[in-house]
This record gives sequence, structure tokens and C-alpha cells, in this order.
Amino acid sequence: MSSEPTNLARLSMSLPAELFRQLDMMVEERGLPSRSQLIAELIRHALAEHEARVRPDDMLAGTVTLVYRGNRGKARQQLSETQADYLKEVISSQHVFLEDDQSMEVLLVQGPANRLEELCDALRGIRGVNQLQLVTTTALLPPLHELEGEEPPAKGAAKGAAKKRETA
Repeated sequence: MSSEPTNLARLSMSLPAELFRQLDMMVEERGLPSRSQLIAELIRHALAEHEARVRPDDMLAGTVTLVYRGNRGKARQQLSETQADYLKEVISSQHVFLEDDQSMEVLLVQGPANRLEELCDALRGIRGVNQLQLVTTTALLPPLHELEGEEPPAKGAAKGAAKKRETA
């Protein structure tokens, strides 16, 4: 009898020796208990990116991390205006001042993949933005507000409810 959980599946793979060495080094440097944990994380990231490309109307949640120069407040003003244009997608933001008139901002976002990409493109177009990275997941935030007369969704039904509201 196996003591492994029944919800796991085994995967056997062959890798070039150097790639295998780098994988093991990464597992060790990150202090992970196994290669499987790292590979599962990498696959989750790849699946979220794939989901955004092939199903652009599907809902995703994630973060947008920006590093930008202050430019005497012009960049901050334009970033604020752009975020206001995407009010349905930008849930919150966190800002911190860095050295040399630079700032970092992290936005918590949720929305259709194509809208999140449009938001990122608009932010990249602002003069002074030096770095921008969108990281997404297919796991969604639960609905923040219920519409009048609407029943709260059952656990695990947030994705379907979010899609339903977006198409309504």
C-alpha cells in the first residue's frame, strides 16, 4: 500500500545534465524540500501565462510591480490617472519611495486577462516607468460586493460568479 495522497500524479522527465544541476541548485538555494515543489510552482506560473494568452476573456488575479522615476510628480500623476481609467481592475496599490528619486508601486489587480494586459501596456507607456512585471494566477479573489437580491456564491464558485458579472 502506498502512503502517497491519492490526488498526486507522478511525472517522469529527462533533462539535459546542466539544466538538472541548475534545478537542484535552485531547490537548495530556495530551501525547498523537493524538486517536485519547485517544478509544480514553475508549472503553475506557466499555466497562468498560457491561460492569459489563449483565453483573454478569462478572469485572472495578480500583481503589477512597477519601478519608476518620480520626474517631479509627473509620473506619479500619470500613473494615478491610468489606474483610475482601470478602476474595475485595480483593487489596491502600495507605494514606496526608493533611492535616487525612484519609486516602487505594487498593484493588486483582477480582471479579464486582456484588460490586465491593456493596463500594463498603458502603464509602460508612461515616461519614467523603468520596469513593469505582471504576475497572475487563475485563483480569484472572492466577490467584494454582492448585488442586491444576489445570493452569495458557494465556496469555490468565485470564478464562475466573477465571469457571470463581467459578461452581464
